[in-house]
Amino acid sequence: MRKVIETRRTGPEEFVENLETVLDIYTAAMRPPHDQLSGRLAIMRNHASYPGFLCIFALDVETPNAPLIAGFAYGFHGTPGQWWHDVVRRSLQDRAGPRVAEDWFGDALELAEIHVHPNYQSKGVGRRMIHEICAGRHERTAVLSTHDEPTAARHLYRAVGFMDLMTGFVFPGGYENYAIAGARLPLST
Repeated sequence: MRKVIETRRTGPEEFVENLETVLDIYTAAMRPPHDQLSGRLAIMRNHASYPGFLCIFALDVETPNAPLIAGFAYGFHGTPGQWWHDVVRRSLQDRAGPRVAEDWFGDALELAEIHVHPNYQSKGVGRRMIHEICAGRHERTAVLSTHDEPTAARHLYRAVGFMDLMTGFVFPGGYENYAIAGARLPLST
């Protein structure tokens, strides 16, 4: 078993260059229906154009010839006009009021994807990437969505300081329940 020993901060260009590998990790970690992968690829490519985009790659540097990407996390500054931002902020405003929505989404780092290849899970890789992507950000909060179930990911988010802002949330056109979670930045260590 390889051991991840390095993380690397990357911008949009390197992220897009590695989209096939990123999609492979996403697929291994999430096991989505095959027909959703081309849409997911387009969404990820689009996310790389958002303001403040940052990706963290978790690298297995013991791989011969070149480091192996074992996980990735990326996010960006949420702004009006971005689909996830608008849908989730509007729902939080409807449920908790405009002041709460502004507090959490008025200046937020939106963590869009955090995935670790199954061969590297439960080794602290996800925790490390979350802390690194949130470190040094100027935003007031970090927000994300995750399945509204007692998963390892949900446990991790709580352990690093995220709290539920909404539960039982279903995205338009979707059918699965999600939790929307937020944390104040900087994260506590």
